[in-house]
Amino acid sequence: MQEKTPLYTRLEQFIQDKPISFHVPGHKNGSLMHKQSLMNNAWDFDVTELNGLDDLHSASGVILEAETLLAALYNTQKSFFLVNGSTVGNLAMIMSAVNEGDQVLVQRNSHKSVMNGIKLSKGKPILLSPNYDKKWKVEGTVSCETILAAIKQYPKAKVLILTSPNYYGMVGELGKIIEIAHKHGITVLVDEAHGAHFIASSHFPLSAIELGADIVVQSAHKTLPALTMGSYLHFNTGKVSLDKLQMYLNMLQSSSPSYLIMASLDLARSYLGTYKKEDSIYLIEELTKFKAELSTLKQLKVMDFNDKAGDPLKLTIQSRCELTGFELQEKLEEVGVYCEMADIHNVLLVLPLLKNKMLYPFEDAFERIKKVVSPFEARNLPVEEDKGAAINLFSNIVELKINELEQTNYSKQEILLDDSINKINADSIIPYPPGVPLLMPGEAITDRHIEQLKILAANGCKFQGNSTIHEGKITVFIKK
Repeated sequence: MQEKTPLYTRLEQFIQDKPISFHVPGHKNGSLMHKQSLMNNAWDFDVTELNGLDDLHSASGVILEAETLLAALYNTQKSFFLVNGSTVGNLAMIMSAVNEGDQVLVQRNSHKSVMNGIKLSKGKPILLSPNYDKKWKVEGTVSCETILAAIKQYPKAKVLILTSPNYYGMVGELGKIIEIAHKHGITVLVDEAHGAHFIASSHFPLSAIELGADIVVQSAHKTLPALTMGSYLHFNTGKVSLDKLQMYLNMLQSSSPSYLIMASLDLARSYLGTYKKEDSIYLIEELTKFKAELSTLKQLKVMDFNDKAGDPLKLTIQSRCELTGFELQEKLEEVGVYCEMADIHNVLLVLPLLKNKMLYPFEDAFERIKKVVSPFEARNLPVEEDKGAAINLFSNIVELKINELEQTNYSKQEILLDDSINKINADSIIPYPPGVPLLMPGEAITDRHIEQLKILAANGCKFQGNSTIHEGKITVFIKK
């Protein structure tokens, strides 16, 4: 039995099938890595803190030099390599800025690591719901009106946590929101996991760093050619203690940081820092051609952003046939086209950050996608059939019914989902991907929550935090 290597063997088989990557990581199966020696000699690069190789937790040599180059590229006071993903960056930045009992304004469709960071700091989250985009049939971005209303309703809040871009590449009114928050003395933390490449070209939206956010976390591995878990944290403020932030990074990051990941972060920074105008022109030309080809397929609708309202590397394709987004994703995988994620209506593709004259199998991908959708009849989806509508609560601003500190006074009980309306949810319920909690512990369960959970479960969505949703059950708090 012990001679078996099930994971490694499956990975080898997966690679031999030559899949086309429209998902993270951004190196696209290594095709964007311009230093081949790291790929071909991975074992040799997997070392430890030897003399001359520096120490991530007390950088004074080559790691410090690499991080200094990173800070210069993004024009920040201080930038850090992260080897435990944006998750550790989100945890550290939140714990350094939020004190126990603080009211924290936080975008509702944030990654679970953001919510966990608030939980660990014992803050009190005030959930800010994004507007629902009826055209895209997804939750979009938080409006300035919601931010202003939240500040008025919770004047003691001193921290605002935003996610920008969202999973679909939308950025909304980020610049205006940061201005509003700073005008009211509020520190702005941004999970910019999907926006590490924004500074590469004027064709991309402005980065949260350029727009004045105080601390920004980026998943370099999502769109840059870095290895998975390779991320950046950018510090650009006098409102948060740098010493406190570094303390949490040292506590939370691995004491055995991967030199493979750190080397790839250095390479990714160099890749971005040497991105030229001709690279940008070539990239947009290639992406435009691919999108134009896909637009000829009547069974699909290629969703477009208004000028700089979203990320050109994020391509959302909406089903215009009988297939749901989940079903379309499954059929695409059968022909070797792997997308980032799906929802009820859409599949999301993460496109490569190509440089001039780099080749990518767009034509092959188009032919495979065409083969998948050709047997199906094109149709328009009536508005009344939109089952993906956002949870329509009475307000875009929601406070937990039972906060983190109070939850210890309650026990948990599993009940039928149909019996849970107005009960208080006890577990994080997280459709994954994208990893955004649909229900938080301590949040009141509405009829829209129940409807949404049933739809997602029926269409094959996977959940983290509560595996009994597919059995029609949910866990709630009851008084001890």
